[in-house]
Amino acid sequence: MGSFSIWHWLIVLLIVVMVFGTKKLKNLGSDLGGAVKGFKDGMKDGAAPEQPATSTAGQVTQQVTSEQTTIDVQAKQKG
Repeated sequence: MGSFSIWHWLIVLLIVVMVFGTKKLKNLGSDLGGAVKGFKDGMKDGAAPEQPATSTAGQVTQQVTSEQTTIDVQAKQKG
């Protein structure tokens, strides 16, 4: 009594197709497949060891702090 037979599932499938149509179900399937693929790619990238990133911003920051450069900024107020 707790499980459904194949006939129950076929009737449910027929009702879903009648309500949503085959075009929406096809789009839903492709969107779901793309989401699963993106999730798998994200998990694969997260499992890879991180490589140290060399960025020019980090080098510029190190240059500025090593030279002790000071920038004076004058604030103007709206009046």
